[in-house]
Amino acid sequence: MLLEALSATILGLALAWAAAHRLPHRLPARVLVLPTGIAGALFGAFVTHTALGAGGLLPVLIGSAAISAASLSLLLRPARRLRRRSATA
Repeated sequence: MLLEALSATILGLALAWAAAHRLPHRLPARVLVLPTGIAGALFGAFVTHTALGAGGLLPVLIGSAAISAASLSLLLRPARRLRRRSATA
């Protein structure tokens, strides 16, 4: 269980760093992105381990990567501003 948590933490940190490095213009500050990736990975590892039991390290890491990516995707902002026209134009 400790190996799963440590592996999930490293995986979440790597995913968050990659997202912050690749999309800095669409994400908030790294101070928010990195802990979000780690927390998402730990939560994903917990959920996967609870659902599957002691089924192995690989399924837990897949689940933690999925939840971490989903939580990081919630931080994304639109690429550009949407233009809204007024009703009278």
